[in-house]
Amino acid sequence: MQKTSDNPADPFKKALTEATRTLADDAELAVSFTVDPPGMSKDTMRLPQVTRRMTRDEVLLARGTADGFALKRRFHDEGVHGRYMPQGQMARDLYEAMETARCEAVGARHMPGTASNIDARIAHEADRKGYAQIRSQAEAPLSVAAGYLIRELASGRALPKGANTVADMWRPFFEEQASGTLEGLDSALADQASFAKLARQVIKDLGYGDQLGDDPDDMGDDQEGTEDNSEEAPENADSQGDDDQQQDETEQSDDGPREESAETEMVMDDQAEDEMSEETEMPQAEAPPEPPAPQPFSDADPNYTVFTTQFDEEIGAEDLAEAAELERLRAYLDQQLEPLKGAVSRLANKLQRRLQAQQNRSWEFDKEEGILDAGRLARVVANPTTPLSFKWEKDTEFRDTVVTLLLDNSGSMRGRPISIAAICADVLARTLERCQVKVEILGFTTRAWKGGQSREKWLAEGRKQSPGRLNDLRHIVYKGADAPWRRVRDNLGLMMKEGLLKENIDGEALEWAHRRMLARREQRKILMVISDGAPVDDSTLSVNAANFLEKHLRDVISMIEKRKAVELLAIGIGHDVTRYYERAVTITDVEQLAGAMTEQLAALFDADPRARARVMGMASMIRR
Repeated sequence: MQKTSDNPADPFKKALTEATRTLADDAELAVSFTVDPPGMSKDTMRLPQVTRRMTRDEVLLARGTADGFALKRRFHDEGVHGRYMPQGQMARDLYEAMETARCEAVGARHMPGTASNIDARIAHEADRKGYAQIRSQAEAPLSVAAGYLIRELASGRALPKGANTVADMWRPFFEEQASGTLEGLDSALADQASFAKLARQVIKDLGYGDQLGDDPDDMGDDQEGTEDNSEEAPENADSQGDDDQQQDETEQSDDGPREESAETEMVMDDQAEDEMSEETEMPQAEAPPEPPAPQPFSDADPNYTVFTTQFDEEIGAEDLAEAAELERLRAYLDQQLEPLKGAVSRLANKLQRRLQAQQNRSWEFDKEEGILDAGRLARVVANPTTPLSFKWEKDTEFRDTVVTLLLDNSGSMRGRPISIAAICADVLARTLERCQVKVEILGFTTRAWKGGQSREKWLAEGRKQSPGRLNDLRHIVYKGADAPWRRVRDNLGLMMKEGLLKENIDGEALEWAHRRMLARREQRKILMVISDGAPVDDSTLSVNAANFLEKHLRDVISMIEKRKAVELLAIGIGHDVTRYYERAVTITDVEQLAGAMTEQLAALFDADPRARARVMGMASMIRR
């Protein structure tokens, strides 16, 4: 607790939290800073983590992200948004991007200071995704370009570097197809319903009209009347609701955000009087949808419960120890690596050769321009009328890949197992980085033994029956996927820190790592879990069913394996994990870990499916 209070970033986080609540006009909004991808749910906002170093980029990114979410919360109505939502995926992406740009542009008109903050966030995102380096329209997402162009037109501000590259790729297409529609942008900007209609017309102009679905203004009344089992009254109420909603939004844009609450109350009173006089109810579709229950703690199992997340921690390794201590612990880890250098180097070289073998380039022949194909000059000699032949080098078919290593940091890994795991993570990260494969290294444990502050809170509140997970999580980022290895190599030494390794709640850690991977832009995602057994947390298991944590782990694994967005494999140290994971291998000696990790990863990149099946032990792949 003392360490948290001494963090120099805490005053900034507190100030930004209060400013965000004010900007969003929501005093109850919960704001957290996390290493997870930023996001916003019904009553919670996740912002990028700000470390104790408080670099300029971290501060600007946090402010820009906070301003963007706050403005959308203030100027965005989910009911209107859902009413006009297209059906097709591309149309949805375009619609969402344009609505986000609208909210930020409207906010910038009321509060100009937010514009520069959001510019910083856009610049960061463009740099992270490499937009400045794209050279063709195929590399520039159309939906992203739509959001950038709407923002540029609505705000009159130049786009940051990288973002302007994407916008310029599609600008001629937009001007040719939708320039007439976009002339009405200024008049529709403050009215979300009017803007939604404009956005749908833009989508139609761009050639995606078949993905729009039915026009809600033509079909919505009849459908709602049917749902309410009434013929005329719901239609009248629907029409009145639309008029009131548009009037409310128009008055809101004229009078400013300060009038929002009063205007909303007036509209609600008018609607209530109409409903009483006509003895009808407001169709449910006209009210902003509110979930009947809080968001589940797990996407894999809605019934999985957590007593409190108040004391959970997602933190970078550099924030858990001073730089001098990390350097000392890293030196100790290097000493452990010394006797294994020869064997590990051979395995690393083998993996590198296997990966690079998949990146061999090929050629396209008989082109009209390119590099002269000397091998076909004989045809010209034999027949001088034959034109010269040229060739082009094809781009590699080796898809860009990210690999996440999720390491069990529980107390049972103490000693030789955790040293070997850290050494293997070190070697694999350096090897894969040389092959242009990005690597992320994560660890999971708990902040305390026997429940920590979560259990204390549970005891103070009367010992609720079956409280769910009852311990304080600690999820550690040793290396982010975009971080160069040379800058974070000392972080793995943290695993050698006395007192770090405690208990393990595998299901939530696996779900956390999976969410992080889904936010990545790489085409191929590989998640490797290294653990020494089933999830164990004495505090949780003492007050819940005996299989509470194990069931959740199985549910998370099943979800990941069914969705197939991430390739999941596991290595069990001394325990059989094949009962959990479809792709798994068990080793009995930690000395085998390096070889097992290398073979498993190499097999995933093998072009021959039979070779992959032999290594992975999946005969079913051969039959397919």
